[in-house]
Amino acid sequence: MASADLLLHPVRLRVVQALLGDRALTTGDLHAELPDVPVASLYRHVGVLADAGVLEVVAERRVRGSTERTYRLVPAAASVGPEEAAAMGPEEHRRAFGTFVAALLADFDRWVDGAAAVPGGLDAARDGVGYRMTGLWLDDEEFAALLAELRGVLAGRLAHGPGGSRRRRLVGTVFLPGS
Repeated sequence: MASADLLLHPVRLRVVQALLGDRALTTGDLHAELPDVPVASLYRHVGVLADAGVLEVVAERRVRGSTERTYRLVPAAASVGPEEAAAMGPEEHRRAFGTFVAALLADFDRWVDGAAAVPGGLDAARDGVGYRMTGLWLDDEEFAALLAELRGVLAGRLAHGPGGSRRRRLVGTVFLPGS
């Protein structure tokens, strides 16, 4: 199975997203985060990702006669490479982008539903939620420099683990050429 086909399945994409931030989770932990995914389906998709090397087993323990595994994401295996992306046709790119946007929308819906259910309700500023589009005039060299700077900014924070007042935050990026 090609990595785009592997990663761009809606359930597998959500599993990958749940493990972002160097998290180690059991299938039970994953089910608690993805309660709308049937357990059997979740186990099947976790198995597919593990068999493909996208997830690695970092711990095992015996629980009531069975083995509970703890998984961690293998970041290098959890993305579509530049060669595969270059070989994708228009419909494959549309499907990939559509899956990405659908996953982003589903994450946003889960935040809205969860925030609306607590006292104080929706407060995007308090929760650090934002979305905006900006137009920049950049030549190819300037754009490459921007990408390098953004990678540096994010790389400096990827080593942060959970603890204290830290919350896991999802950062999604989309770059499109303007017309």
